[in-house]
Amino acid sequence: MSELGSLIYTPQRASGEAVSKVESHTPRIQAPDKVGKNTVFKVRVEVGPHPNTVEHSIRWIELYFKEEGRAFNPILLGRFVFEPVYAEPAVEVSLKLGKSGKLIAVAYCNLHGLWESSKDIKVE
Repeated sequence: MSELGSLIYTPQRASGEAVSKVESHTPRIQAPDKVGKNTVFKVRVEVGPHPNTVEHSIRWIELYFKEEGRAFNPILLGRFVFEPVYAEPAVEVSLKLGKSGKLIAVAYCNLHGLWESSKDIKVE
């Protein structure tokens, strides 16, 4: 039995048929590279273009933060569930960080599994 982490696709780990799904399934994180300590900033995560039908859709996106120096990581910042047909797989959240670290987004496609991406954030 495989560990969950080995079942999550990334652009670097995709192989076989999954290579053709990288562009349409990997979550894209839009956020500044540097932020002020405890200053609110916006993060947008989206997936696609991707089909949005009951038979084939992105069902949820989770956003995590792996904080530098924290003993237990990552921190779940939010889980955003999308109803097929009605809701597009895109979300914008306001965050504030006290320490630098890495944002990690995981998206779930009901046909093609879990997909992950990350972005480093420097707190100044």
